Amino acid sequence: MSRHKIVTIVGTRPEVIKMAPVVLELLRRQSVFDHTLVNTSQHREMLVSAMSLFGMEPDIDLKLMEENQSLASFASRSLSSLTNLLVELKPDLILIQGDTTTVMTAALAAFYQDIRVGHVEAGLRSFNRRHPFPEEINRSFVGLLADLHFAPTERARQNLLRDGVAEDSIFVTGNTIVDALQSIPPAETFDDQSLDRIDYDRMRVLLVTAHRRENHGAPLRAICQALKQLVDQFDDIEMVFPVHLNPNVRSLVNEELSGFPRIHLIEPTSYRDLLGLMRRCYLILTDSGGIQEESVSFHKPVLVLREVTERPEVVEVGAGLVIGVDTERIVQEVSGLLNDEEQYQRMSSAENPFGDGHAAERIVKILAERLPSEMTKALIAT
Repeated sequence: MSRHKIVTIVGTRPEVIKMAPVVLELLRRQSVFDHTLVNTSQHREMLVSAMSLFGMEPDIDLKLMEENQSLASFASRSLSSLTNLLVELKPDLILIQGDTTTVMTAALAAFYQDIRVGHVEAGLRSFNRRHPFPEEINRSFVGLLADLHFAPTERARQNLLRDGVAEDSIFVTGNTIVDALQSIPPAETFDDQSLDRIDYDRMRVLLVTAHRRENHGAPLRAICQALKQLVDQFDDIEMVFPVHLNPNVRSLVNEELSGFPRIHLIEPTSYRDLLGLMRRCYLILTDSGGIQEESVSFHKPVLVLREVTERPEVVEVGAGLVIGVDTERIVQEVSGLLNDEEQYQRMSSAENPFGDGHAAERIVKILAERLPSEMTKALIAT
């Protein structure tokens, strides 16, 4: 009897991290699922180490990344390559995660071939089409094309229902980031040895990440100005800022912050090092989506350097604040948190709204139930 052919498509480090638990769960069920892992290499450098961390290698690497690529050029190459690949593989279903250009083009390529689409982390919405850009449009578009919607929270489910998605195609599973974090043991040292030399006990270390397209230019410069003011204002803080590979980010950040005391500009970290920084830091400033989720798991207050978030659950449970990109407001909000021990304790003790670490198991079981055959009956019964 034939197995169900599932193709998982990833292109960036966050996709690898959040799909790893699902991929590993599918591989545990090889009597039921014939699985193929495809990498578009949308962000090659930051993806390889994450694959290695989970002991994964792609079955197919499309190697589509080009230096300083535009959205349009990557999207066109991705759509064409994935279409050709799906014509060849003829899977029963593709699995995609999140809201990247890889995800959007994979969903469209599958739809054109009448192949079913399962969307992990479905239903996130900021309700602002340009924040984050282009992710808000990507995930809304995928919501129109997907057949199975794996929503991480009840709020995400409600967003999908509001968009007109059929109720019986939506499943609240929790977020697979919790599964992933629970599977990675803490490391005693960093891969980047310079990070071991920071005094995490004596100094309050702020982890900073900023890379979103809508923050390029003036907003990113305003963020950098705020960081300099904060270091001048507090002599017991240090900042670690892994600088994204995008040249629009690197050139401006290096211009503003290179050589500034107690601000450590480092190369993009391995995911293992990023987790180590989150475990050891005092608080986090970020415009990332995934780090908003991870911060709650590590009980670190997160201040979101954006105007809106598609993860309002972080704010609702009291673990984070959306503070925007105005220099004065960033300084005010960070200073308030550094000075207010009670507020810090409230934020760092917030409950994790993203599930119990069994999302991948739920997703794979749903796949078995929705792709019925004699081959899947044994899985459904377990």
